[in-house]
Amino acid sequence: MTPTALFCAESARHDQAALLASRFALPLLTRRPEEGYWLELGAERLELVTTGKHGAVYAEFVEGAARHRREQGGGRGQPVAKAVGLKGAKDLPHIVDATAGLGRDSFVLASQGCQVTMVERSPVAAALLFDALERAARAPETADIASRMQLVHANSADWLAQLGDNERPDVVFVDPMFPDTDKKSAAAKKDMQAFQHVIGDDMDSARLLDAAIAAARVRVVVKRPRLGSPIEGVKPSAVLDGKSTRFDLYIIKALRPEHSQP
Repeated sequence: MTPTALFCAESARHDQAALLASRFALPLLTRRPEEGYWLELGAERLELVTTGKHGAVYAEFVEGAARHRREQGGGRGQPVAKAVGLKGAKDLPHIVDATAGLGRDSFVLASQGCQVTMVERSPVAAALLFDALERAARAPETADIASRMQLVHANSADWLAQLGDNERPDVVFVDPMFPDTDKKSAAAKKDMQAFQHVIGDDMDSARLLDAAIAAARVRVVVKRPRLGSPIEGVKPSAVLDGKSTRFDLYIIKALRPEHSQP
């Protein structure tokens, strides 16, 4: 896949553009492209943009939907919080979000006090997350949450496999991007379809699930569309169904009791 390039639209931010380009191996452009997709660094934020098809795609932890989730999201009663085991938990788990994407689930979990390591292999998604984290760290209302979110730009399966025993997370969260065959869903989410076009589908999810199960101390949580097929391989220990989303749970005590830790 051809690397997505970065254009700096704000002259005062050339140093930041150079930092992003170096950190995430992004080609730097001297002019805005006339077609295709590219990353654009403006005065406010970094965005994935294209010509005329839909709005920009960006990661956001301060305003908009993130603010609503932070202020009125439902706390530990939220589906993703229940899935990772927060409801009624005395000790908050360390969570690895192995397919961080735009970081929305990571943000919800960090908002509940969890330490969250976001692992993202796509340089585009990782750059968008990096930019969003920097903005969140500067905002007084989200600085504390951002301090609990760490970004790692790596292939999750490889990264999980090299963790030492004392580095293993309690929970590994996986939300793979599968090919979308739902026409109505595709039409309603054009911006995210563009994101998926640039990032690509996760065609090695079975390998990632195996690595997650080997690394997690307590459980692996896989987020899927409610009627979507599970990841091939190990069968879930339990399933939490929602209106549009399902969480497949892989409980480590049940899968490998000799290695699990309380």
